Amino acid sequence: MRFDIASAALLLIYSEKVVLGLSFFPDQDNDPFLSEWENDDRGTKQHENLPPVLSPGELDDETRSLPRGMRRLPQFITDNCPLVHLYSEERYWPSDIQDYVSHFHLTNRDGENISTSRKLTLQDLKETYTVKLKNGTYANVHSSEIYMTADSDFDEDPPWLLGHQPEYGTGSIRDGPAVVIVVDKGNGWVDAYWFYFYPFNWGPYIMGGGPWGNHVGDWEHSLVRFYMGQPKYLWMSAHGGGSAYKFEAIEKVKKLRRVDGKVKNEIVMRPLIFSARGTHANYASVGQHSHDVPFFFMPLSDFTDRGPMWDPSLNYYGYMFDGESVSSIGDREADLGSQWLHFEGRWGDKQLPWRDPRQRWCPVQWKYIDGPKGPLFKNLQRVSLCPSFKWWNLWKGCPPRRWIKRGEGLDAEKNDTVGDNCGVLLYKIRPKWLRGLCRFLMWKGVICFIMDYFTG
Repeated sequence: MRFDIASAALLLIYSEKVVLGLSFFPDQDNDPFLSEWENDDRGTKQHENLPPVLSPGELDDETRSLPRGMRRLPQFITDNCPLVHLYSEERYWPSDIQDYVSHFHLTNRDGENISTSRKLTLQDLKETYTVKLKNGTYANVHSSEIYMTADSDFDEDPPWLLGHQPEYGTGSIRDGPAVVIVVDKGNGWVDAYWFYFYPFNWGPYIMGGGPWGNHVGDWEHSLVRFYMGQPKYLWMSAHGGGSAYKFEAIEKVKKLRRVDGKVKNEIVMRPLIFSARGTHANYASVGQHSHDVPFFFMPLSDFTDRGPMWDPSLNYYGYMFDGESVSSIGDREADLGSQWLHFEGRWGDKQLPWRDPRQRWCPVQWKYIDGPKGPLFKNLQRVSLCPSFKWWNLWKGCPPRRWIKRGEGLDAEKNDTVGDNCGVLLYKIRPKWLRGLCRFLMWKGVICFIMDYFTG
């Protein structure tokens, strides 16, 4: 079948109408987990006629999925903990938050020191602080006004900023425990949030310039949502957004089951996710991925590959969250306490002022920006798989994908030549210059984005 210029023009006109009318397709736009869909036939079909997911504040003794005061992580959570392929040329690896905080002091927005002279510890992190004012009186300062400020120049890449690589063979990082927070979502639903901490976020390059958007401290996470102990969905973070998948769509790898740290002669299929170079954004495939834009944009990209594999289930701090309070799972966590999770301040330095010689600016971003907030402030109470929505997601949709979204570029293991992307629809357009234009406008842009959204 051949496409002429008129056919291509009609297709472009149709695509504009689809874009303009996208918000008028409620069957596809709505999130199947949002409360207004829980009693709707179309919504229940999307989550397999299962009972609704509840926020922690809606639970009672009849709807609760897990026992109160749980002191051990359920086996089904560790059996389905995602394995993380870190980038092969990564510079900033995972780290232990206990060691990380010891290289900081606490300051307010004006840079004034509010912490003690001794080394900072996790136990020093809390929700509010009592600060002595210049007039001799005391005032309470909420942690949301506070920054962790490095004791040394982070721009010089001190050793504590580089983190630790996984152990070959096991995937364990002895000096880089993950953090898992379990949230009961009622009616048999359980959310397991796996948090991955990196001491530094090395931002992307834009058309060869950069890096931009660097920040000290980097919290990323994935969510595995279970029903009656069976994994149903997986969501993974990427730049304040992320992507949701049906669990069966995610690539798996065989691993031996571990129970209480001991290897059993049993095979479990563990899901794989891929951490991007420097930014540590998470994706479901290897290759080049669009960075913080709704469709593929080559000058601003993330890159993933099958670098060292990290197994977070071998070393983690475990907690349970009920929407208000946090309880420890295990003795090590009990010794650490849980008040550090309520620290709402930034886990890294405040954005450097423009006068600082280390700071630079491009039309869309600064070189150094604020550090991130901690795990408890990632909307763990959410019913939707997505914690928030991008500026371009006007319809607030978060449908879980049924197929893996493949990466682009030379590093991708599969690409449009084998039918993974909708660009194959354009192969017979002639002349070549028109095909190239259509590929730029459609395959790399809105048409594939729309097709992905509607088909998963």
